[in-house]
Amino acid sequence: MNLEFLKKSRTSMLVTGLLVGALSISACQQEPEPEPSLEDNISAEQSIAMSAEPAETSATVVDDATLNEVQDDTIANVNTDVTQMTYLCSPALKVEATYKEESNTVVLGTDMGTVTLDQTNTGTNPEVFEVDTALDGSNGITEWRTAHGERESGVMRTASDDESNMNTYECNRAG
Repeated sequence: MNLEFLKKSRTSMLVTGLLVGALSISACQQEPEPEPSLEDNISAEQSIAMSAEPAETSATVVDDATLNEVQDDTIANVNTDVTQMTYLCSPALKVEATYKEESNTVVLGTDMGTVTLDQTNTGTNPEVFEVDTALDGSNGITEWRTAHGERESGVMRTASDDESNMNTYECNRAG
C-alpha cells in the first residue's frame, strides 16, 4: 500500500511542482508600461514660451465708413423673374430650362448643348420660343413650346439648316 500511495503522490507532486514553477515565472516577468492615452496628453499641462516684449505696432489706417456707405454695399439683389425647371423627354432627353421673364427668353440645356431662345408670341398658352441655332450650336433651328400656366409640359423641335433632319421631343416636367 505504501508503494501504491507513493506512485499516486508522485504524479500529483509533479503536477503541483509544474504549477508552482509556472506561477513563479509569470510573477517575475515585468509588464510593459501602458502607452499614454490621448486623455493623458490633453490633461497634461503644456508650457508655451512667451516673449516679454510687446508686439510691434502696425501702421494700418482704418477708414471708418458711414452706415449708409456700408448699407449701399451690402444690398443683395435677388432676381425673382428667373424660374428653373427640369423636363424629361421622349425620346430619352433631359432638358434643364431656365425661364427669364424680364427678357422673355428661356435657356435650354441638354447633353447635346445649350441654347438661348427668344419668345416669339405674346400668349402664355402656349408660350413659343425660337432661335436660329441647333442645340449643338450648328446652323439650324430650335423651337420650344410650353403649355399650361405652370409650364407642366413642353415640345421641343430641332432641325438642321435645310430642315431635312427634324427631331421632335415630347417633354413633361420632372418631380
